[in-house]
Order: sequence, then C-alpha cells, then structure tokens
Amino acid sequence: MAARDAARRAGPARHRPAPAGKLYEEEEDDALPDSDALPDSDDEVELDKPRPIQIVLAHEDDHNFELDESALEKILLQEHIKDLNIVVVSVAGAFRKGKSFLLDFMLRYMYNRTSPCWIGGNTEPLTGFTWRGGCERETTGIQIWSEVFVIEKPNGTKVAVLLMDTQGAFDSQSTIKDCATVFALSTMTSSVQVYNLSQNIQEDDLQHLQLFTEYGRLAMEEIYQKPFQTLMFLIRDWSYPYEHAYGLEGGRKFLEKRLQVKQNQHEELQNVRKHIHSCFSNLGCFLLPHPGLKVATNPNFDGRLNDIDEDFKNELRNLIPLLLAPENLVEKEISGSKVTCRDLVEYFKAYIKIYQGEELPHPKSMLQATAEANNLAAVAGAKDLYSKGMEQVCGGDKPYLAPSDLEQKHQDFRESAIRHFRSVKKMGGEEFCRRYQEQLEGEIEEIYANFVKHNDGKNIFYAARTPATLFAVMFAMYIISGLTGFLGMNSIAALCNLVLGMALISFCTWAYVKYSGEFREVGTAIDQIAEAIWEQVFSKLFEVLRRRTVRRALTSVPRQRLSSNNNKKKN
Repeated sequence: MAARDAARRAGPARHRPAPAGKLYEEEEDDALPDSDALPDSDDEVELDKPRPIQIVLAHEDDHNFELDESALEKILLQEHIKDLNIVVVSVAGAFRKGKSFLLDFMLRYMYNRTSPCWIGGNTEPLTGFTWRGGCERETTGIQIWSEVFVIEKPNGTKVAVLLMDTQGAFDSQSTIKDCATVFALSTMTSSVQVYNLSQNIQEDDLQHLQLFTEYGRLAMEEIYQKPFQTLMFLIRDWSYPYEHAYGLEGGRKFLEKRLQVKQNQHEELQNVRKHIHSCFSNLGCFLLPHPGLKVATNPNFDGRLNDIDEDFKNELRNLIPLLLAPENLVEKEISGSKVTCRDLVEYFKAYIKIYQGEELPHPKSMLQATAEANNLAAVAGAKDLYSKGMEQVCGGDKPYLAPSDLEQKHQDFRESAIRHFRSVKKMGGEEFCRRYQEQLEGEIEEIYANFVKHNDGKNIFYAARTPATLFAVMFAMYIISGLTGFLGMNSIAALCNLVLGMALISFCTWAYVKYSGEFREVGTAIDQIAEAIWEQVFSKLFEVLRRRTVRRALTSVPRQRLSSNNNKKKN
C-alpha cells in the first residue's frame, strides 16, 4: 500500500524523465491520472518510466552487433504509433564529445515544447540519456528513448518522433568496422543525422564520413537518388565567431567553404566532397560555442544551467527547435517512400543481418589499407618478374622444354621473385608481410601449373596422347574380340566390341571438338579419360616391357663375354 500511495503522489512522472523546472511541475498537477490506472508495485513504476533502451547490443569479444528485436518492437509497435510516419533524430560522432548531453536537452524540449522556458531551471540536474564527464566512453551500441513522441505538424498530420543515441567512434575498444557499422546503421535508419564534431571540420572528419556513409550505402539494396536524408554538422566549442558567427547562418557559410570543390584541389579531396554531396539530400551546419570551464573541468557537473555559459544556452535555444519544432520535423524516407514505425522495425532487422554477415567488405584503418595496398603492389611486381622470366623460357612460340629443365627454371625464377618481394619496402610489419609472401608463393605455383600445361601442349607426343590411347584401346579390343570369338567366348567378345565402339565414338567426338572448338567440356572429359587410361594401363605396360628389355639386355652381355672368352681359349 505504501508503494501505491507513493506512486499516486508521483503522478505522471512515470511517463517522463526528471522534471524540467517549475513550469513542468505545475503542468503535472493538472494531469494526475486515475489511481486505478497506476501500477501495483515499484517495479512496474520503474518499468514504465521513460528511459534509454539499448536496441543494438555491442559484443566486445567478437566485435559484432546484435539487435534486441523484442525491445525495439515493444517501443515501435505500440498501437497508437505503429502506423504513424516516423521522424528519427540521431546524434553520432567521436566518443566523449557530448552527444548524450545534447540529447538530454532535446528531451527537455520534447517534454516542454509548448513552453518558452523549455530549457529548464538553473538549478535542475540534466537527466535522460546517461552521460558523465571524464575520458572513458559511456554509450555502447545504439540506444533509443523508450517514449516515442506523437507530434502534430502544421499541416495537421501526426508523426512519431524518436530520439537515438549512438556509441562514440574511435575509442580504444572499437575497431574501424565497429565505428563504421554504428554510424552507418544510425544514418540509414535516421531522417536527421547530427554529426557531432569538436572545434572544426577537419579533413579526416570528412574522410571518415565518406567511409561510413559508403559502408551504409553498400548495405542498401535500392538506392533512390541520394540514399540518406539530412546531415547536420554540429561543431562544438567553436572558437572563431569573428570569422563565422555562432548558429545556423554562420555554420552554412562555413560548411559551404569547407565542402567547396575547387579546380586546383587534389583529386582525392574533390572525391570526398563530391561523395558527401551525393549521399545526403540536405546538408546543414550549426556552430555551437563552448559551454564553459565549469562544464569541462568540474568533476561534479550534473548539467545545471547555472554552470553553463550564457552564449551556449542561447545557441542551444536556437538549435534544438531547429531540429525538433513541428514545422521543422523531417519524416523518414527510404527509396522515396515514407517509413512508419512498423516499417522501421523491419528495416532494422534487415540492415543488422547484412552487417552480421560477410557480404560486405570490412572497412579498414588508413594504415591497414595502405599496408595492404603496399604489399599487394609488391606481390604484383614480384609476380610480373616471375611471369616475364618464364615467358622467355617456355612462353609463346618457344620450343618444347624438358620437364626437368622447366622445373629448374621455375625454382630459379621463383627464388628471384621472392627476393624481389622482400627487397621492396613495405608497411605493416614482418608478420603482416609474411601473409602476402605466402600469397605470392601460392600464386606463383598456379602460374607455374599453367606454364607446364602450355609447355606440354608443344610436345607432339603429348598432343597425340588422346588419339593414340583411343587407337590402342580399339586395336586391343579388336584383337581380344577376335580371339575370344574364335574360342567361343561370345559374351567377352561382345563386351570388347562394345568398348571398341565406344572408343571409336569417343575418337570421332574428340576430333570434331578439336576441329570446331565446340563442346569443349566434352573434349576435356575425353582427354582426362584417355590420360587416366594411359597412366594406369599403357604407361605401366610400357614400363614393364622396358624393364624386361633392359634386364634381358643386361643378362645377355655376360653370356656373350663368356662365350667369346671360351672361343679364345680354344684357339
């Protein structure tokens, strides 16, 4: 009963985060729900209280991500919102740059948007998405606010607004693939992506944006014009208001200057800017001042406005409505069609499966990509050196070379190619380069196998092996058939005639394939069968005959000597 009384006194706080000032508390007094609608336990009150919900879980052991489908469905498939078009505002960027801090001010606006004092009281701690000071990361994976806000736009249509927080990029525990996956997922599923940067837009920020958006674009099966919608560059701690003023207009001029494609720019810099323009339907930039030294250095800072500089608060009052005011809301679209809450659940499921699979190439760090390119270039150079050497020995119209000599030349050129690979200066370290040396050795063996086949093709006896084998089979079957027929073994004679007929048909088919160039697979199969017969039957017979001939020759020599000695003695 005490828990029930406490819940009654708490009123609708179970539907909202911590209060946002006196005005917020006064609004609550007029909206107390009926006591029968309240939960029966403190646990149920806590369960229903709005809070951040993890929907994409990050597994640090295998650097993989998992979608909590039940949590996502519980939030987005509620009856009153599941068929509404959705607006998703996401904040992404490097870790420890104040993304969750910013989202909590967005929450204050959403809960008090009709009030001019939505930003809250001066002594009010900031609550909502978890955040803290310090240098270690706080958010992992992707989180969304458990309460989806239903907003009526100026045209009278209602939309659902969802706030999304993402894992910070480039922390000490995340790979480039982790960062790219989180950024790409949030960009693909959001209608407004806030790219949270510190102090300036540097070239590496644009390069990372290019990498992450391309990783997202690869996962989208259908690309309708520009694949993503609105990207808002949010420059925190802007220190140059004398060049570009705080706010949206100063940010617009600054962004135009940063993303301008110039004729004298390097091609790489031009491609980055063209890529960004090709990915987003709308680009914006907002310059936000530093919140003050108390925010940056006080370990006990809890978000109270009286600790934040006035310039920051003034610009914050402009920024948040710019993103979340009803007239500024951007509904989520994919392939030109607006997305409902129900649709977004399915898109999340589809996208996470793609990133869990192996269909997409893994993004790499700049060092790793450069080291790979460096080693692959060395492999290509060494392979080319080997191929040119072998071409001079047995390539083109060079005469047939004995297999033992070809093997020796192969070993010489192989060692020369490996020495060339080792002599090239490469990045990545010895162990990294060893993998590419093994790759080089494997590719050289494949090239050598092709040279062996090419060399064998120049041997007239090798080229005639198939017809000679088939003729030998037909001749043998003809003789055996005649003998067995003469002795009355008609069944064996008939079997031999059948084999003879099949050999004759095979010979005719082989001749047609060689003449016309058609049905090459059939010709290859006949060659393989003939080669197997040659190796397993005729080659062994010839070897046996050769050994017997040599043995008889060796045994006849002493006899001849002995007989000649006896003749000399008689004389």
